[in-house]
Amino acid sequence: MATTRILDTYLHIRDGGGIGAVPVGEAFWRDLAEGRLPQLEEGRLMSAFTFDGSWSTWERHPSGDELVMLLSGSVTLVLEAEGGETSVGLASPGDYVVVPCGTWHTARTAVTTTLLFLTPGAGTEHRPVGV
Repeated sequence: MATTRILDTYLHIRDGGGIGAVPVGEAFWRDLAEGRLPQLEEGRLMSAFTFDGSWSTWERHPSGDELVMLLSGSVTLVLEAEGGETSVGLASPGDYVVVPCGTWHTARTAVTTTLLFLTPGAGTEHRPVGV
């Protein structure tokens, strides 16, 4: 069995217990948000991203909670609730937060950071920061 990196290939963790690799291209998140990947709407999607600046978008997942875990770097996750914004700092590898279902969230950092995500795929929404 060959080794694969989570930064290069996502994993679809199906409700029935199976796990399958998901090839990812530039259009992946747009296709998922627009319903063109219905096979991923059940279960969870595991992915990881490396970035070195604050996100330009907010996102939310109306189909369930999302796990966000720090692998390297440091980041502040900003969660938007009816009462305002809440900031959660992740500073040590293994720190994580569970973003509640339907909660808009974004990330702020000024250092190279890698996060691991376990996300319900169905219905993911995005909007620009500042909106």
